[in-house]
Amino acid sequence: MDGKIIRMNRILESGRAVIVPMDHGVSEGPIEGLTDMGRMVSLVEKGGASAVLLHKGVVKSLRVPPKCGLIVHMSAGTKLGEDKNRKVLVSSVEQAIRLGADAISVHVNIGGCSTESDMLCDLGEMADRCDAVGMPLLAMTYARGKNTTGTPAEIAHVARVGGELGADIVKCPYTGDIKSMRLVTEGCPAPVVIAGGPKCESDYEVLKMVEDAMAAGAIGISLGRNIFQHARPDLMTAALRAVIIDGISAKQAASILTGYVKTATVEHVPVAIH
Repeated sequence: MDGKIIRMNRILESGRAVIVPMDHGVSEGPIEGLTDMGRMVSLVEKGGASAVLLHKGVVKSLRVPPKCGLIVHMSAGTKLGEDKNRKVLVSSVEQAIRLGADAISVHVNIGGCSTESDMLCDLGEMADRCDAVGMPLLAMTYARGKNTTGTPAEIAHVARVGGELGADIVKCPYTGDIKSMRLVTEGCPAPVVIAGGPKCESDYEVLKMVEDAMAAGAIGISLGRNIFQHARPDLMTAALRAVIIDGISAKQAASILTGYVKTATVEHVPVAIH
């Protein structure tokens, strides 16, 4: 037992992840769902998130500390920049410790970005720093750039990069089917969580994607828009938690969302589905 294991258990539950990233304000501004950050953190906590992922300034702005795990994001870049795929480090492991972080995260885009080598260097160095102080590291690895099209093989490659360079958890997109996603999870030295990407058309679509990812060997999710831009972020979190941690089907979990009136609230543990 050491500090990294203890902290990992604060961002995971039974080895599984229900992570809600809310770092989008730097790249995109105050988008829908991310204006009142304290309220949104509270809602996903009620739904049973295992961790929230925030930039350092948001952590400092919260009036109430998160009751779930806290991951502080270290990378930044904006949609207004000349190279939208470039990410730079904007904080340190020491600052994350001062803020009470249970883990940190970095973002790396691979596949044609002119600063890919710099991002890889940052990832490797951050992994070493995290190991030195017992801090878990989540690497967000994406196939983005002029040399990529987002194929399953590319997703498997960039996930492998994250694992090989020392990340404790790797985040990458879902490939689209169980068979190809299994190549990603089996080929990565670290546990894999899937990204949500653009907001999906239906709740069931999100839940089924997560169910299939779990069947392919993922340990959970790091989903943003499909939670914080949902009409009921608390219930959407609860439904996803039911699939990931309770192991129920997407169809069963969907009833968590349809079985409540809009004024309902949800407790930390999802309602049992029979």
